[in-house]
Amino acid sequence: MSRPVVVTGLGLVSCAGEGVDAHLAALAGEAAPRTDSETFAPYPVHPAPAIAWDGQIPKRSDQRQMEAWQRLGVYAAGLALDAAGVKDEAAFKQALHLVVAAGGGERDYAADGAILTGLRDAADPGAYLNERLQNDLRPTLFLAQLSNLLAGNIAIVHGVTGASRTFMGEESAGVDALRIAQARVASGQIDAILVGGSYSAERPDVLVIHEMGGYLARDAYRPVFARGEAGGFILGSCAAFLMLESAAHAAARGARALARLETVASDRTRRTPGSVADSLEALWRQAGLSGPDHVLSGATGVAPITAEEHAALARLAPGARLRALGDVIGHGLEVAAPFGTALGAALVAGGSAREVAVTAVGHRRGEGVLRLVPA
Repeated sequence: MSRPVVVTGLGLVSCAGEGVDAHLAALAGEAAPRTDSETFAPYPVHPAPAIAWDGQIPKRSDQRQMEAWQRLGVYAAGLALDAAGVKDEAAFKQALHLVVAAGGGERDYAADGAILTGLRDAADPGAYLNERLQNDLRPTLFLAQLSNLLAGNIAIVHGVTGASRTFMGEESAGVDALRIAQARVASGQIDAILVGGSYSAERPDVLVIHEMGGYLARDAYRPVFARGEAGGFILGSCAAFLMLESAAHAAARGARALARLETVASDRTRRTPGSVADSLEALWRQAGLSGPDHVLSGATGVAPITAEEHAALARLAPGARLRALGDVIGHGLEVAAPFGTALGAALVAGGSAREVAVTAVGHRRGEGVLRLVPA
């Protein structure tokens, strides 16, 4: 069985604002995204907008017990439920399945700082690190970091209590979340599923992690495809959720289908010169893309992978309008693929695109291509 899978609700939050209209306006424009270059200098970030959390998280106690990445995700999930017309449908939400792509929670910065400082002079860094991790980190701290807490809070706040699963770890997590969600609806296993993720960029710990790998851009904002050999990504606080349903299920309840999500193609190549281009070409065919008029790229800006992706996309879709998500919302790692897919669905729904390609090439590994067409 291969049923058509349609998008019926979108929830978006980023430095561009909240909601579909704000993001379509940012996507259509050429202005640089809102950037904070001071708080974590020399590393810029694209901060979250000011949000009245009460609109989707009414209980202050719920708001207080969540970290920023969870609040962003729960809020965006509520927007998607609203847009799909099921926010007040308790029976629908009780049977609704959920797939989340997200990283971990915030760290104990004092403990981390002491460990990193001690590592400099440790005679045996490995032994020192193991000892400190065993003695300095509280079990409750680890529990507070679990990425599946986002799924749990969506269940608590919004009453989405069907089965849930979480994908964690870089850009491919977002691709796989969409791949599994789309496949489960297409196969007839379920009729509806909420899928998405969230990321908080305004955290010293994630900046340290990515700078240790040499992945962060420094100083002033530059467009993703213009970062050259210096390269690097600028993290963005963002969240995106999509309601996916079988076309028949959506029609039966009178829901508007915004777009149809076709096969989600994914790969994981050994990163050698030319491997990303070869992977994209294979995934392009697997996704069934013919001649998209829009390409939404999750390119990170990391060299030389971004230049290779740019050149490949120019060959694969020479007439398409190519836009890097990083130039609209920043880079959200796990959220890149869901956010690109949501924006692609909005373009199709608005009549400005007949076929949209979404790419997600990870900064270290993992490649994905998705296709959206009118429902």
